[in-house]
Order: sequence, then C-alpha cells, then structure tokens
Amino acid sequence: MRGLRCMFLEGENRRRLHDGELGWFWDTAEQFDIPVTTLATGSFEILGDIAAAHPGLRLSIDHLGGKGGNTSLKDDAAMTHIPDLLKLARLPNVAVKATGVPGYSSESYPFPIMNSYVRKVFDAFGPDRMFWGTDISKMPCTWRQCVTMFTEEMPWLSGDDLSRVMGGAVRDWWGWPRKSG
Repeated sequence: MRGLRCMFLEGENRRRLHDGELGWFWDTAEQFDIPVTTLATGSFEILGDIAAAHPGLRLSIDHLGGKGGNTSLKDDAAMTHIPDLLKLARLPNVAVKATGVPGYSSESYPFPIMNSYVRKVFDAFGPDRMFWGTDISKMPCTWRQCVTMFTEEMPWLSGDDLSRVMGGAVRDWWGWPRKSG
C-alpha cells in the first residue's frame, strides 16, 4: 500500500475525526509509514493536533485545503480557509496538494486570481511540501492548461522549485522510487 486518501468534509467521517475516534488509524498509519491525504476543510486545527502528536505521519491536505469539486464557491469566497491552512506549515510532516486550482476560479485561463493563493501556500510550505495535481475531470480547462498554469503562468515558480512542485516532491513524500539509469 502506497498511501490512503480520506474525506472528512461531512457526515460520519467528519464526526469521527472531530470526536477523536480515529486515534488507532493515525497510530497505524504512522507505525507502518503510510502517507495519508485528506480532504478536510474546516478541520485544520484537529489535523494539526494529529500531525503534532504523530511526527512520523506524513499528512497531506488535498485541493489547496478547499472543498474541491464539493463546492460551487469561486475566487476569494473559495479561499477563505487559506489563513487556517497556512498555520499548518509549522508542522514539517504536513504538506499541501495544489489539486484542482483552476476549479476555484470564475476567471478563464490562466486563472490569475488563484496565483496569489498558490504563492501564499508555496511561501509557507515550500517546494518540498506543495504538490501540483489536477482533478482533471472537474476542471474548466484542458490538461495542458492545468500544467502550464504552473509551468508558464507563475513566473515566480521556476528551476528546481518548479521541478519539485510538479512531481519530484510528491514522489519523495510518498516514497515512490526513482527510476535508475
């Protein structure tokens, strides 16, 4: 098993997270070095407590900390959680997947309003703890535009930092081996 993804946005899963019923899960993921990715807007304080209590747990927050395809909010209204997300940057075992970023914008490509939010997350978490991703089936643009939004439309993201964000860092975070030769 390479990792787990958990959704804690609502219902029983959210209740279990908030009621502390998942201690066994976090203990086991840490013990067996299984990285966990979460979709958990509104639960960052609890996830921060979990990450602090389990320093060997690799925890990543999906969809730039937002609700991904589970929200119709756009632009600034979709990013009100960012200050709470940035507080998690103090924990070295927490990372953020910049997945589905175009879907949060009412603008057309290259979705300029999102640039500042991606930059804030990058500045807080750095190139080793911010990972690019698409969620392509829900994006208002092509695969190529999902890629070039980061590789060509964010001039502050370049060189080794760009390589890390676009795949190198997540490969290392999740323990995927590099091809030799």
